[in-house]
Amino acid sequence: MKAHRNKWVMADHAHAWHPFTDQEVWENEDPVVLSRGEGSWLIDVEGQRYLDANSSIWTNIHGHAHPDLVQAIQEQAARLCHSSYLGLANDRASELAEKLCGFFPRTLERCFFSDDGSTALEVAFKMSLQWRQQNEGSGRGERDGIIAFENAYHGDTLGAASAGGVSRFLKGYAEAGLQVYRVSSFAEVAALPQVVVETASAVVIEPLIQGVNQMRTWPRGMLRDLRQWSSERGIHLILDEVMTGFGRTGKMFACQNEEVIPDFLCLAKGLTGGCMPLAATLTTAEIYEGFKGAERTFYYGHSYTGNALGCAAALASLAIFEKENTLAEVERKGAYLEAGLRDKSFVKAIRRVGLIIGVDIEGCGQKFCQDLRARGVLTRPILNTIVVMPPLCISDCEMDFLLAAMPE
Repeated sequence: MKAHRNKWVMADHAHAWHPFTDQEVWENEDPVVLSRGEGSWLIDVEGQRYLDANSSIWTNIHGHAHPDLVQAIQEQAARLCHSSYLGLANDRASELAEKLCGFFPRTLERCFFSDDGSTALEVAFKMSLQWRQQNEGSGRGERDGIIAFENAYHGDTLGAASAGGVSRFLKGYAEAGLQVYRVSSFAEVAALPQVVVETASAVVIEPLIQGVNQMRTWPRGMLRDLRQWSSERGIHLILDEVMTGFGRTGKMFACQNEEVIPDFLCLAKGLTGGCMPLAATLTTAEIYEGFKGAERTFYYGHSYTGNALGCAAALASLAIFEKENTLAEVERKGAYLEAGLRDKSFVKAIRRVGLIIGVDIEGCGQKFCQDLRARGVLTRPILNTIVVMPPLCISDCEMDFLLAAMPE
């Protein structure tokens, strides 16, 4: 196996290009080469086990190789892996659209499928802007602006990247993308000049907590205030729940914590339980009706839109939530890990929502995570903030293992 591993590493270093990675540094690293997963654990080609403490970049919900998900994918693969969604429907996509909209009856009634979190946001931005062009009278000024928050991250496609507020992800994109007005708090939203308010099509936010911004939390009630503000001014509210969706905050969706319903809800990552790439953008009947007619068609889509395998996995994942009563344990597990982490001397600050935890540390975050890997725990830092976001199925014994791997 050692010889095989060396071959895989050589092939990687010779041909692969990894995301968000300094390839000059990477080519001199001895990487973990993963081959299997079991529950909260990942296993490399030599049999070494690692606790997946960031859910494989925030995607895994019920654990790796969950038997219900494996069975759903296998059965679907034997029937239909994929078919075009252009001018055709498929049974799994129809069922999933109905299931997702069922979480928001008589409000978010339409579901548009795409491939990942970035495209889910791209869909929302494009729908909002095109809807304005097609449905608002000529007497109103053009509304082509997006209000977005500093240090937000909404993905890497052109529109999503330009709406983000992290400078290192904006190189070469900021000027080529959307017209964005940036704010850092609800107070700044409320103080926006009237000309900005009148020309804004939508406001976008990661509800309750910002991910890439070192897991920074929003004040309680801020999301509800933002919903009221945007509704009163006719500005669409876009919620980026790519990270916070599917149980991470203790509710199925973060917006449910403040009883907020947006105009666009963007979902990905945990949608399929962490098994398949799939995204969805939910929106209202009003938005949908504004696209009817040959000259109003929403000309946007991907080859794998409505992918049957991904939809089957997503349906199975949603069924597991009910079968295993997953949401009931999220807050307890998050509080358990937070309490254990607060006893550690290296901790400067902790921010938590449900089972999403950001830990500011003394020292270098990258070095800290390298040391954790040697102790059997995998996660990644955001600067010097350590992300602790395990699969929701993590057991008490596994949480104890995670805490014990942390230095005192």
